Amino acid sequence: MLTDKHCKAASCPMDATRVRLTDAGGLYLETTPNQKKRWFFKYRFANVEKRLALGTYPEISLMAARKARDLARLQKGDGQDPGMLREVEKLKASNPHGDSFKVVALEWFEKQSPMWSDSHASRSRRQFERDIFPWIGKRRLSEIEPVELLAVLRKTEQRGAVETADRGLMLCRQVWRYGVATGRVTRDITSDLKGALTPYRGRHLAAITDPVGFGDLIRAIREYRGGLIVRAALQLSPLLFQRPGELRGAAWTEIDLEGALWTIPSQRMKREKDGKQYGSPHYVPLSRQAVEILRGLHGYTGHGTLVFPGERNHDRCISENSVRTALLTMGYSSDIHTWHGFRASARTMLAERMDIDPLLIEAQLAHSVRDANGRSYNRTQYLSQRHVMMQQWADYLDRLASTDA
Repeated sequence: MLTDKHCKAASCPMDATRVRLTDAGGLYLETTPNQKKRWFFKYRFANVEKRLALGTYPEISLMAARKARDLARLQKGDGQDPGMLREVEKLKASNPHGDSFKVVALEWFEKQSPMWSDSHASRSRRQFERDIFPWIGKRRLSEIEPVELLAVLRKTEQRGAVETADRGLMLCRQVWRYGVATGRVTRDITSDLKGALTPYRGRHLAAITDPVGFGDLIRAIREYRGGLIVRAALQLSPLLFQRPGELRGAAWTEIDLEGALWTIPSQRMKREKDGKQYGSPHYVPLSRQAVEILRGLHGYTGHGTLVFPGERNHDRCISENSVRTALLTMGYSSDIHTWHGFRASARTMLAERMDIDPLLIEAQLAHSVRDANGRSYNRTQYLSQRHVMMQQWADYLDRLASTDA
């Protein structure tokens, strides 16, 4: 057993590598030729001999070194590797910016947001700043209780924003999981909130899927006497059933009237950032009826860049409210049919009334799907088949419009 006198007197000759003075229970004091003295605990774990550094002497006294050894032996007795536990503690302490909810959330956000679209990143950051940071931003992540997080999310829910509250919980879940991975917390408390918020079941945009009712709508569109540009957008919406933002933002350079093809650049598609930057364009075959509408419109807007320029500013496309207002004028409110609803109408009737292959429909909708062999769907496939489908669809709409309800 060592004494303080032994420790003070310990030295190492210049021609030796080291000198070790053994205490008990695996503890020893090691002295090197530069007379530096360090405490070590020698142990075996998983049948491998290891040693754990406990500090330098005299900063760590003999009594303190024995206490550190005893703690390590207790950890080993519990089936834990003291050396590994030390490394984990070092990793936890290596987070330089702190462990408050705001710090961890922004750290996670900075790592994830480059992979998101700008709109999604902006919306997520705005929700943190508005709905979460003011209440728990400064709190240590490890100290936040489930009931405290629930109270924060219910503030959002109580103003009627059920979807926003649900999205807030999803954001918090990602933050806590990142916190677990980086050693700020030991578990994800958001799992305790399952069922505690009002369920958000999503909101389906209204769409007419009954052929008779849709025929009435097509006739109303053809009889609409509003502005020429909005009227063309309205007429093309059921024919092409693309997303409103993709249609109203169309440029004439994207339209090949001779080849009857509209090529939407990947940057304008609803995709994640990588998909926008590196993805393939989306090809939309044009039926004879669609080409006829576009040729007529070209005489009015073909001198400019945009197919559907705004009335006041030709450098900007028409707004989403333009077609929405036209539908309202015709008696189709948002609970009956929406601009985006043309996609659901086409999807339903192409499958149920025309027995079209769902792969072709999903390709036309620019949805990512997988074929029967599990390969990722390539949007450039089925182009010739989709040309046929789009002409069949346009002819079907003509028949619906000419049939009395």
